[in-house]
Amino acid sequence: MTGRNVTTETKPDVATDPSHVGAAPAAQPPTERLYVAGGQQRALRSLRDGVDDWYEYQKAIVLELDTGSGKAEVKVEYVSPSAHAPADDPAILFKSGTLVGDQLFLTTQTEVLIYRVPSFERVAYVSMPFFNDVHHVRPTPSGNLLIANTGLDMAVEMTYNGTVVQIWNVLGEDPWARFSRDIDYRLVKTTKPHLAHPNHVFYVGDEPWATRFEQRDAISLTDPQRRIDIGLERVHDGIVHNGHVYFTTVNGQVAIADTASLKVVEVLDLTEAHPPDMLLGWARGLLVQDDRIWVGFSRIRPTKIRENVGWVLRGLKRDFGTHVGCYDLRSGQNLAQVPLEQFGLGAVFGIYSAPDEAAAGA
Repeated sequence: MTGRNVTTETKPDVATDPSHVGAAPAAQPPTERLYVAGGQQRALRSLRDGVDDWYEYQKAIVLELDTGSGKAEVKVEYVSPSAHAPADDPAILFKSGTLVGDQLFLTTQTEVLIYRVPSFERVAYVSMPFFNDVHHVRPTPSGNLLIANTGLDMAVEMTYNGTVVQIWNVLGEDPWARFSRDIDYRLVKTTKPHLAHPNHVFYVGDEPWATRFEQRDAISLTDPQRRIDIGLERVHDGIVHNGHVYFTTVNGQVAIADTASLKVVEVLDLTEAHPPDMLLGWARGLLVQDDRIWVGFSRIRPTKIRENVGWVLRGLKRDFGTHVGCYDLRSGQNLAQVPLEQFGLGAVFGIYSAPDEAAAGA
């Protein structure tokens, strides 16, 4: 499925104040093609009891973004079928995914979708009654799917045809102690409060892991005693790269843990690359490259401030809005900020390197 071209152009905002960085020179502002996945927000309504605008998304979107020119093309616009979504104001957006070769694995609240890139032909689809607030999917080493089924505090391994191989409750409980096998949770708008909120799954070798938002850590699903204590603020992402796992925290930090010691060895505070009064947004969505990272930032909605983001109120004034930012891993310097709201994207959940056009066409 392909979408419309969006021709609005914006020049990336490149940070120029190096006062916070060390002696290492910053890399040049990047020009590359990225896939950015997230959701289009509905028109804001007045807040009232029972309305949580965290769920006010009406369409799942994947953009192809040229970071040099600031141009974007909508590659996918998707709305979940009514049979697999709540009847009242369903949340329709892409959550986190994984790009492996020419396959982009994505989730909505209640579905797993797999697209072949760069054509974005949909090649697989899975939706199960126990899916609720699904946050992430990736392929397993054995050729199955590993899924963060956040709304039921679960991680699930299953086949492409829907056969369940393994279910883990990420608190070590009976997965069905608090939930019913007889309920179609795709039709349930929210199961909050979540006790753990696992939102990302990854592998260290052949060992499956999951992040736990509320516990601010990551645990091995097969041996929960093996744990990475991240601390800091609440955690998203879990990207393994060159012997390390990179985690985002919602307030704009990236914690880097060693896969051998399972210890955090470095914390990059992205807010230090910007003026002290700038609100970057809810940090979530991470692409790790050899010398730099791309991070997604989503505009923070009023209900999220009420819930658990007191750090937003600490003297911050300027809201940059939903965007992706690039940072030099050597110096911490901000290399670019590319706004996304003009392309219809109100929330970012995933960032992926688009394949080389020449290689894709070979």
